[in-house]
Amino acid sequence: INLFLKNRASFCSFGQTAEIDVVLNDAETRKKAEHKTEDGKKDKYFLFYDGETVSGKVNVTLKNPGKRLEHQGIKVEFIGQIELYYDRGNHHEFVSLVKDLARPGEMAQSQTFDFEFTHVEKPYESYTGQNVKLRYFLRATISRRLNDVCKEMDIVVHTLSTYPELNTSIKMEVGIEDCLHIEFEYNKSKYHLKDVIVGKIYFLLVRIKIKHMEIDIIKRETTGTGPNVYHENDTIAKYEIMDGAPVRGESIPIRLFLAGYEMTPTMRDVNKKFSVRYYLNLVLIDEEERRYFKQQEITLWRKGDIVRKSMSHQAAIASQRFEGSASAEKALSQAKEDDN
Repeated sequence: INLFLKNRASFCSFGQTAEIDVVLNDAETRKKAEHKTEDGKKDKYFLFYDGETVSGKVNVTLKNPGKRLEHQGIKVEFIGQIELYYDRGNHHEFVSLVKDLARPGEMAQSQTFDFEFTHVEKPYESYTGQNVKLRYFLRATISRRLNDVCKEMDIVVHTLSTYPELNTSIKMEVGIEDCLHIEFEYNKSKYHLKDVIVGKIYFLLVRIKIKHMEIDIIKRETTGTGPNVYHENDTIAKYEIMDGAPVRGESIPIRLFLAGYEMTPTMRDVNKKFSVRYYLNLVLIDEEERRYFKQQEITLWRKGDIVRKSMSHQAAIASQRFEGSASAEKALSQAKEDDN
């Protein structure tokens, strides 16, 4: 079975005399992952990790049997590149590997060429954002005097992390002198993409009439350097904490499941071209529609595939760490009931 991904026209033309295809050796068994394209749609691509070998076949099919194909060589490349949308002409390649498949000459019949890129370094996660795209792809090329014939095949790379050893809780205060004093606390500062944010908000002083309170998850994409820096903020999630007026001494629990949202790991200064950071934004709105904000950065990371526990079980474990054993026992028993 030939499993091909989307063609992309680059500087190559599609051959009048030959067709070229790229097929992975493990195409029937390799896992696929959904990934957003530039137009916002989602497609499925073969999934790879750092250090994995990429191998397969390049099929060159002659369209006119009996007619020879002259060429200046046949090659396959594995490329990792960053493209900044405001600088479309420049592709910044951070991985570029080449395998020559055939020397210059003539082809009298269709041929298949094997290739293997062993233990390929793939240091960054695939990413399609507002102003930047990081992609990995294979490109097979028949070099010709006038127009090269080529085929590109995108793959997706995920970067995996291990559990951070130091994962302190976040404690912060929001205050307006003599009017408002709020403390809020989140159970940790680093979360994996399927994690649960557990926290509490304490109202120590409330002399303004608050009517609404929410937590937003903000994604901030930063591209460029120096004077050409662009920031794009995107609200990934809105989580209503409270609708109505709180009273002094009240505390409100927070439990926010991340699995339902489309997020990537935190990316800091990727190849000195871009960053993607995430923030928890606490928003309070009073009866006069004035808005009060408090923002805190969190770190997101991707966990390797393990036997997945239910969401309620994850929440119970988070509660245990954060709220103490009594509420944890209740939450764990509830999780077991949910699992059953």
